[in-house]
Amino acid sequence: MAKQSKIISFEQGPKSRFHELKFAWSVFFQFIKGFRQLHFVGPCITVFGSARFTEEHEYYIAARAFGNRIAKLGFTTMTGGGPGTMEAANRGAFEQGGKSIGCNIKLPFEQKPNPYVQKTITFNYFFTRKVLLVKYSYAFIIMPGGFGTMDELFETLTLIQTKTIHDFPVVLYGKKYYQPLMDYIHIMEREKTISPEDLKLLLLTDDIDEAIQHITTYVDKNYKTIVARKKWWLFEKV
Repeated sequence: MAKQSKIISFEQGPKSRFHELKFAWSVFFQFIKGFRQLHFVGPCITVFGSARFTEEHEYYIAARAFGNRIAKLGFTTMTGGGPGTMEAANRGAFEQGGKSIGCNIKLPFEQKPNPYVQKTITFNYFFTRKVLLVKYSYAFIIMPGGFGTMDELFETLTLIQTKTIHDFPVVLYGKKYYQPLMDYIHIMEREKTISPEDLKLLLLTDDIDEAIQHITTYVDKNYKTIVARKKWWLFEKV
């Protein structure tokens, strides 16, 4: 007897009110968990990029160098916590003695936290994870990556463009990889779907020194360093 295939409907409409309430509480507790664990991590720089590059790849090597430089600046390196360029950035920070944080995600294929994070949080939902990857950062370094990296890049740009977050520097690293994307962004500007000033939101470079200088210039101009008192609250681990 032939085995019947399972039919899944994508037009079921709203689920039960109990299911929706359960989902809302799940999202709430994901945020609370993230806020509690990351409250004391200090100012961060987030590095986005592909999970698929091995340690011999030029972009892995560059991301590792970025983590090293971020640690030297006194910032915490934050990534998605997985392998590839995320691991590389965390590794560079870890090896330099800096803080290294990962915001991991549960996937159908298991993505384990890389071994170079000092603190890791695993999220059930991409959107809760992205909020935490942006919330504590003062700059964003976008290494070459796939759909997930593009999603993170354009959501961050949209938040800056709409003044939802401050005009934090966004660095695209890898001219060979990102030049076609920049060409298309210029088409957007010519077609007036973005404003000319929106082009200033991005720095495209192959130079790690230029990228770090771009970030430090912004930080030095807009912020000053103070020693904050760490406060204990509801059994949080500082």
